[in-house]
Amino acid sequence: MSRISGQARANSRLAAVQALYQIDMERTELHLLLDEFHQHRLGAEIEDVEYAKADINFFDDIVRGVEARRDEIDALLTTKLASGWAIPRLDKTMLQILRAGTYELLARNDVAIGTVISEYVDVAHAFFDEREAKFVNGLLDAVAKQVR
Repeated sequence: MSRISGQARANSRLAAVQALYQIDMERTELHLLLDEFHQHRLGAEIEDVEYAKADINFFDDIVRGVEARRDEIDALLTTKLASGWAIPRLDKTMLQILRAGTYELLARNDVAIGTVISEYVDVAHAFFDEREAKFVNGLLDAVAKQVR
């Protein structure tokens, strides 16, 4: 059995956030979305564009896990948001980053807390500035202190 590289898992996390965003925005059925990512996005080469290699099983676990536990995850996130903030007020991409990170903290005890937080801070950097990345860091740290 070959070890999956850390980069493949990092790519899986970024792709999972993108997939969750697509589910949220377009209401794509889960099985169709997973198939689309498997066929066309994860490690594929389309029109001379090579998509990053990813750990497909890890990607599937995050996406399926967030979808299955969305209410629980959102309730937990809500308890960690500052007064006056609520889930609908969050940027849609930010929400998917927080959901995916929270899912990993809840369900993936095989992944160290520091790894989860650092990886989702990196994902946040792909979309946002330092201020938002610090927000991800602080919120996921607060979640980790409660669930682990």
